[in-house]
Amino acid sequence: MTTPIWDPAQYLRHAGHRARPFADLLARVPALPGDRPRIADLGCGPGNVTATLADRWPTAHITGYDNSPEMLDRAHTEHEGPTAGGGHLDFARADARVWTPEEPYDLIVSNATLQWVPGHLDRFADWTAALRPGAVFAFQVPDNIDAPLHALMRELAGTPRWRDRLGGLLRRTDSVHTPDAYLDRLARLGLVPDVWQTTYLHVLEGEDPVLDWVKGTGLRPALTALGDDPEAREAFLAEYRDLLRAAYPSAPYGTVLPFRRLFAVAVKGE
Repeated sequence: MTTPIWDPAQYLRHAGHRARPFADLLARVPALPGDRPRIADLGCGPGNVTATLADRWPTAHITGYDNSPEMLDRAHTEHEGPTAGGGHLDFARADARVWTPEEPYDLIVSNATLQWVPGHLDRFADWTAALRPGAVFAFQVPDNIDAPLHALMRELAGTPRWRDRLGGLLRRTDSVHTPDAYLDRLARLGLVPDVWQTTYLHVLEGEDPVLDWVKGTGLRPALTALGDDPEAREAFLAEYRDLLRAAYPSAPYGTVLPFRRLFAVAVKGE
């Protein structure tokens, strides 16, 4: 899979819908062990949801990590600095495929990132080893790789017209594991896990809103691969748009996008 070039403005076009799962994840995170918690947000993107961590833990030192220069530029500009409760929010470049904590943490959280990290189950040991007793590892990932917006994207990319340029670039069907696989791995690492799934029914507005949504996330590898050929890019988008219109018909009140997500909150034992 190609390394996608991210567009913060496109990603934030649906910021309200994208932020809700993070809020639901944090609602299940218990009290942290430290008075001034050390928190890492792995895959922070443009930093808009990372900043909400300071609302829950106002004295915390929070670092958002991401490997996209475009996302980090937005995060640095709009969110970095002292927080109202006396904590601090900063951002740093790091790749979750190789990032290993260099200090103890009270919370390591990841929001809609691990699906882009091949072999992420094997990274859990390094990450959770850095947790203090009573600390928490929490994440949520899209769990809808079989949904039409992904299935149709893969099918189109595999057609003769696009196979040579896009075949194999998109997210694999095994990019997210089953809930019991996550529970088992976390429990075997000595954590007490809480794992669940939620399906959101996002009501999207505007013209071709599902296409607009996926242009900010799952479609980024294809858009990156076709970035030097605007004509081909627009042709691919037109074909994909027509497929999405049939799969997600509009209604007078908007277009419904069912979106299943997987959540885990795991507490390290004393």
